[in-house]
Amino acid sequence: MELTVKILFFFLLALSFSPWLSPPLALVAGILFGIAFPHPYGAQSRRAARFLLQAAVVGLGFGMNLHEVLKAGRSGFFYTAVSISFAIALGLGLGKLLKVRGNSSFLITTGTAICGGSAIAAIGPILEANEEEMAVSLGAVFLLNSVALFIFPPIGGALHLSESQFGLWAALAIHDTSSVVGAASKYGPQALVIGTTVKLARALWIVPLALTTAAVKRSKSHIQLPWFILFFCLAALVNTYLPNLSGWTQALSLLGRRGLTATLFLIGTGISRATLGQVGWRPLLQALLLWMVVGCATLYLIRAGLIAF
Repeated sequence: MELTVKILFFFLLALSFSPWLSPPLALVAGILFGIAFPHPYGAQSRRAARFLLQAAVVGLGFGMNLHEVLKAGRSGFFYTAVSISFAIALGLGLGKLLKVRGNSSFLITTGTAICGGSAIAAIGPILEANEEEMAVSLGAVFLLNSVALFIFPPIGGALHLSESQFGLWAALAIHDTSSVVGAASKYGPQALVIGTTVKLARALWIVPLALTTAAVKRSKSHIQLPWFILFFCLAALVNTYLPNLSGWTQALSLLGRRGLTATLFLIGTGISRATLGQVGWRPLLQALLLWMVVGCATLYLIRAGLIAF
């Protein structure tokens, strides 16, 4: 049985790199695998998903124009700062109201406000969060990420959002970079450029938040810098100013999209029965309410023209 599970895992992982499995289907396949079987490579899969996501984002940079990337980064900076401040204040208030225990409330809040699992992974050691608190926070955020990947594109289509509007909404309202890129790529190429760039600009806020948290907690934990964002910009630079390498850049961009699909499969396999059981209703309700308020508020402001790219 154990050998069969391992073979199935590697078969689905290989299929995720092929054109036959879309990002949403890869995520569903991962979730079904995680719920149905004990993960044969749990710890290795989490590390691989983190590395593969960063490599895939860099690969996507080879398909983007640097001028558009810089424009999106400048335009989204103010919106990102305001939305992060609002989400943190609201999230901490909801956590206190719902009496979410320990560090889970702060981790869920930062995961929603900045960039999902990456923010939780960076802030958790600073808070000296235990394994249960990390599992609860990651489980709640990943569950909502999975939902967002499926429901955001149909909502955007039903509301006739332009690609730039959708990309901005996805970047501000979806937790994890993987789900932002997955949803935006399904909506259109311009949505992908804006969504990815604004989301990566949002991810940079991990650094000041981690430094502030460490100062408040007087923690000496090592703070991880998101260096892959620099490589993403360098990849866009190569694609913009070295047209003779277009064959290579197109191939690397395609490889980035394939890597993203495989990342979503690996993330899905991390949602197991044990994870679902650990989450509990209070942290999940906090994460759900915070996500809904942020998503609805940003959508309203974008449709009203108060937030525009």
